[in-house]
Amino acid sequence: MTQRPVLAFAHRGGAYHPEIEGLENTLAAFRHAVALGYTHLETDVHVTRDGVLLAFHDDVLDRVTDSTGSIAELTLAEVRAARIASQHQVPTLAELFEAFPGASFNIDLKSGGAVPALARFLDERGAHDRVVVGSFGVRRLRAFRRLTGGRVATSAHPVEVAAYLLSPSPRLARLLAGEDFVAFQVPHRRTVRGRVLPIVTRDFVDRAHRAGKQVHVWTIDDPGEMRELLDIGVDGLMTDRTDLLKEVLIARGQWPTSGSRA
Repeated sequence: MTQRPVLAFAHRGGAYHPEIEGLENTLAAFRHAVALGYTHLETDVHVTRDGVLLAFHDDVLDRVTDSTGSIAELTLAEVRAARIASQHQVPTLAELFEAFPGASFNIDLKSGGAVPALARFLDERGAHDRVVVGSFGVRRLRAFRRLTGGRVATSAHPVEVAAYLLSPSPRLARLLAGEDFVAFQVPHRRTVRGRVLPIVTRDFVDRAHRAGKQVHVWTIDDPGEMRELLDIGVDGLMTDRTDLLKEVLIARGQWPTSGSRA
């Protein structure tokens, strides 16, 4: 039986696919994901000292590149001198948008400086409908929402997620969390003080759906866990193993079509 399509997100381009491991958030990684059929690309953004948005996860170059230093303290030219796996430059967000005009982007705001830069970037390109923006930083996401005035879809910040997890009723959860977001983007579980606490349960998914919100889960690389989450009705999965997620979704008849949108 064919089921509804699920949004498949290539997390950092599919960071742990065997063919591109070590190339996270590079143009090569995103090209690889698009070639597999992915239309939803997940990335993080930082901003350089001279105001350029980069698709990069860490706040320093040290882990991923052959260089060092804080992105916020470096110019674009200085960052461009660094290499990932000896050959790939750190891409700008503009390069991603230009290279993949048919793609939608899930963007994680990683720094305060990226907030106004991303708002301007989307305004200048009229690209509000190509993104969902999220952040672990409550202040960052609230500031971004103020700057974009509801023109850009966002995910729930941690306080809004907590309202849905802890409220005794769906109605109270909606009142506490508000309506400023389109989706919960959350891990399956969290470990707190040595205890594994479930976040994405069937009840949580049902509660979100009754409020008109989607549930996207990160970062899921195990096929069994993918199937478990799909069975309880999640709307999207983010993965570093783009090969495995595609196989699972095709087998279930849930691989998204090119027209699927968040």
